[in-house]
Amino acid sequence: MISPLSHCHPFLVILLGIHWIFATVQAQGNVSLGDFLSANDKNIAWQSPSGDFAFGFHPIQGEEDQFLLAIWYAKIPDRTIVWYANRENPAERESKVELTSTGLVLKDPKDRVLWRSKTLNNDSQASHAAMLDTGNFVIASRNSGNIWESFKYPTDTILPTQELDADGSLSSALAERSYQEGKYQLRFNNGFFMLNQIDMFTGKPYNNYFILGNGSRLIFNQSGYIQIQSSNGSLLNLAPENAPPDPESNYYRAILSFNGVFTFYSYPRNPSGGESWSAWWFRPKDICSSFVDSTARLGNGPCGYNSICEPINGRPNCTCPPGFSFLDESNPYNGCKQDYTSYPQDCNPDGSTIEEDRFEFKSMQFVDFPFSDYGILQPATEFECKQSCLLDCSCAVAILQDPTVSKDGNGTCWKKKLPLSNGSVNRETIDRTSLFKVLKSEARKNPATPNPSDENQNQVILILGVLLGTSAVFNFFSLAAISLIFFCLYKRRLRDFNGIPGRRDLETNLRSFTYKDLEQATNRFKEELGRGAFGTVYKGELPSSFGNYVAVKKLDKFVQEGDREFKTEVKVIGQTHHKNLVRLIGYCDEGEHRLLVYEFMQNGSLSSFLFGVLRPSWQQRLHIALGIAKGLTYLHEECSIQIIHCDIKPQNILLDDSFTAKISDFGLAKLLINNTKTLTGIRGTKGYVAPEWFKNTPLTVKVDVYSFGVMLLEIITCRRSVEIEMEDAAILTEWAYERYSEGIAEKLVENDEEARSDLGKLEMLLKVAIWCVQDEPLLRPSMRTVSMMLEGAVQVPTPPCPFLADPLSRF
Repeated sequence: MISPLSHCHPFLVILLGIHWIFATVQAQGNVSLGDFLSANDKNIAWQSPSGDFAFGFHPIQGEEDQFLLAIWYAKIPDRTIVWYANRENPAERESKVELTSTGLVLKDPKDRVLWRSKTLNNDSQASHAAMLDTGNFVIASRNSGNIWESFKYPTDTILPTQELDADGSLSSALAERSYQEGKYQLRFNNGFFMLNQIDMFTGKPYNNYFILGNGSRLIFNQSGYIQIQSSNGSLLNLAPENAPPDPESNYYRAILSFNGVFTFYSYPRNPSGGESWSAWWFRPKDICSSFVDSTARLGNGPCGYNSICEPINGRPNCTCPPGFSFLDESNPYNGCKQDYTSYPQDCNPDGSTIEEDRFEFKSMQFVDFPFSDYGILQPATEFECKQSCLLDCSCAVAILQDPTVSKDGNGTCWKKKLPLSNGSVNRETIDRTSLFKVLKSEARKNPATPNPSDENQNQVILILGVLLGTSAVFNFFSLAAISLIFFCLYKRRLRDFNGIPGRRDLETNLRSFTYKDLEQATNRFKEELGRGAFGTVYKGELPSSFGNYVAVKKLDKFVQEGDREFKTEVKVIGQTHHKNLVRLIGYCDEGEHRLLVYEFMQNGSLSSFLFGVLRPSWQQRLHIALGIAKGLTYLHEECSIQIIHCDIKPQNILLDDSFTAKISDFGLAKLLINNTKTLTGIRGTKGYVAPEWFKNTPLTVKVDVYSFGVMLLEIITCRRSVEIEMEDAAILTEWAYERYSEGIAEKLVENDEEARSDLGKLEMLLKVAIWCVQDEPLLRPSMRTVSMMLEGAVQVPTPPCPFLADPLSRF
């Protein structure tokens, strides 16, 4: 008998389906308008219905009171993160994310917006949000559909049911425990999904190092397969390859790792304990060799410059060659630096090495650097290869192919200069030996320059030895004589010590002078050395361990806030110690008098040296430029309190008796009156001032980078930044960039044969300077990066035009 209800069966199915849909929405626990989460230790999050995923604040490991707004696997012990919003701007404790009518808004405790969700339709308003079991966080509109979802804005991870179309991309993290944007991308370009590196300065992509496939959409379907859909709709399975996925038993994710490898992972849904994510599939299979391909030779490779990459289980294992060490011990993927950095004085004018017997060779088999060669010898024996590199000042490593394994029976030697790129080791495919030129261990002790104190000590030991070998009577009289000599020397030293004016200030660890002391030392401020924004400098004489002469700076203007402000700033200056900074010896803080006492620089300022009658040599200028860069690096990053100089120019660079560059006038900003936010009224010199001085924006160390770039152009050309007595060359930065863009950089040094014969170094310096004088501060490199560029530790990319058509539009 047929039941009458059977006729209503289709309607019952529909009603039950509708009931199930509403039940699902309720089970999800929708996030309502006005709901919020706070960054703290309470671990409150918005979870998906099954509890597989959670949305909320995730503490950043190793960073106290710093949080990511993230989505993570909630049932896995290590709470694996699959998406995050504020990768470049971590949230402080008690920051808050709230669902508003326009979407999600993340604010810090001071109510400043750190991040907000974008909307697909500006006219739509949010009604609620939900964390789905797929790992997708969605914001629903009041009309229909979603106005935002995390799947549309992926970071480095893609999940089942997620798709990437032609506009989508993945960006790797910077390091294993860093969430900042790294140097790898997965993106669509010219009909292909590909992997490529990006230039960290500009964000522009390099050529691909691996192509995943031809298509218009990358799909991670619900069954756990990663596929590429072509324009005609056909699907190509990428992963996994050997075993079908089982989404009922496993979690899946695919991530573009910080090391550039795109990997498919699985994790059991019901673990028995001790499990971890298992890599089922990854591409490229050998990332080290992928960068040897000609299409990806630009960029610094998976291990950075001057390093060796070895593939281990598909991942790059990075090591440094002999004579090199990691730039950052905590990040082996960031490249290596040479332990001994060659200086201009190591080279003869003809390019040969001075005292080549200081060096030796360390060899590594099966290692090659396929690029960076500038000289090839063929045929060549191992002895000839070593000898050629040893005598060549530019040669850092030579690659030798043994004649016994060569196809034509002839050995080949490739000479390379720094930086070395795309180094790799492979016992199966590389039949070459790398010969690294390193400084001998005994040469590192630098015995070439004798120490006078050591000589005196040796003489005393020799005299004592002779005296102890004589008779007892003679020894008695000799020891008496020596005692008398030491007593006289002690009396003399004591007299000299008492002759030094001033006393040691325990708070600042500097000498405190009276105004009368310095007035006497300068012969009533008779001999003027120079004038600047801070005051006048006079030559003084103080017989002491500082040397006979000192430079006394008499401050014309200073903050009228008592001794505490002055001593605080003087203490900061006194704590700076670097060979490229002028050393502060003492100060005077008496009544209305504020004076600073510095070591005396025998060769005056860089300005008089650079723009004088006799042009300094090219090698001297290179040495000076590097010294200034290292001094600024110390002020910006290495001293206890960051110091922004704000007035870098040749007049503030002094030269000692060996022409070592030393920066002066640093750390004085707070000692002057009218110390405002922008300081434009008192700091900076025409021609050296960065554009942001004239904007209502806080100043950063990038103002010093800009000034250094202008000064580097002056060092290159031996011409002033302004008032150049040449037609169409009134502003040095514009003139230099025009010559560079026209490919005639040698025009900048027309009368300098030494510089014209070193065009490679000239173009490198010019590119560094153009990077430094970018109108946009974010494009300027740090001074540490500038130093590394000047040393050849990193490659200098091609700079963009430094000038903005409308500078105001960028601020």
